[in-house]
Amino acid sequence: QVQLVESGGGLVQAGGSLRLSCSASGLTFSNYALGWFRQAPGKEREFVAGISRGGGSAYVADSVKGRFTIFRENAKNTMYLQMNSLKPEDTAVYLCAANPRNVYNIPVGFGSWGQGTQVTVSS
Repeated sequence: QVQLVESGGGLVQAGGSLRLSCSASGLTFSNYALGWFRQAPGKEREFVAGISRGGGSAYVADSVKGRFTIFRENAKNTMYLQMNSLKPEDTAVYLCAANPRNVYNIPVGFGSWGQGTQVTVSS
């Protein structure tokens, strides 16, 4: 059974940084593209970033480009989202998901969602 578990969220002041982690089990990690999504109250789920199976290619949404970096360590079955220069509008529940196809730059085919981790950015 595929399981993804997010961690690393919390409360941070605007301009601060957080690093989120997504740990996976029950799958051959390197066979999956991975993605980070976020959902704020009253808003649609947003695709934030995605990374290819090997980690050599990545996508980052325009809304976070230059501030967020996605990377993965296949040997540790873990993906990360480094978030810098956080803004109040980044406040959301952040979720990770896996895609058995090597599709990482569009929000299609992702599943096996984690439970999410809350990120709150105060102004």
